[in-house]
Amino acid sequence: MLFIIATFTEVIITDYSLEQVTLVDIPEKPLVFLNMEYPLKKESKGKITWKEYISSKTEERYEVIDGEIYDMSPSPSERHQTILGNFYFLLRERLKGTSCRVYLAPLDVYLDEFNFVQPDIFVVCDREKIKDRIYGAPDIIIEILSPFTSLKDKRLKKALYEKFGVKEYIIVHPDELIIERYLLIENKYTEPDILGHDEVLKLTLHDIEIPLTEIFE
Repeated sequence: MLFIIATFTEVIITDYSLEQVTLVDIPEKPLVFLNMEYPLKKESKGKITWKEYISSKTEERYEVIDGEIYDMSPSPSERHQTILGNFYFLLRERLKGTSCRVYLAPLDVYLDEFNFVQPDIFVVCDREKIKDRIYGAPDIIIEILSPFTSLKDKRLKKALYEKFGVKEYIIVHPDELIIERYLLIENKYTEPDILGHDEVLKLTLHDIEIPLTEIFE
């Protein structure tokens, strides 16, 4: 298990399996703590299917990627929920009069028998996909990072959304006040656009423009 602890003047890298500690000087940085594993992945005896999931009587929230169970993070922070609400209301306002609908977690998005997730925010414009749950890839997905989900959102979910054809994938960094926006071009995500808190996010969907000052207020 690898942890990185960054202070204002140095990084302490600890590998508990080797019982080694290394000090590395770095430029001034804010305090961060990163767990470099998938801490919420649960062991199971085999791949979990959609049928098993919807027939389960558990009240636990979890997602399934490639048949593997990933717990949802604990109760999100106030910052997370403020950004969530701001994005939802801005998108909902700008999409009025279109075929598109905006949704919040927890709502299941079924991609195939071994992949179903609950994105933080997503937009669906094909009404045929909207039933008791969402069946098929949304047009836009937005995930707001937390210490418990950041690696999953940036690696596993990015690959998943690319595979199933999510046209725009947006990752929000709530502490750094930046976003990454990936566009699907010829079935592959481009290099991300990186936008700061005082810039404008220009979506390809209906040419929507969102000032990020209104997201990070």
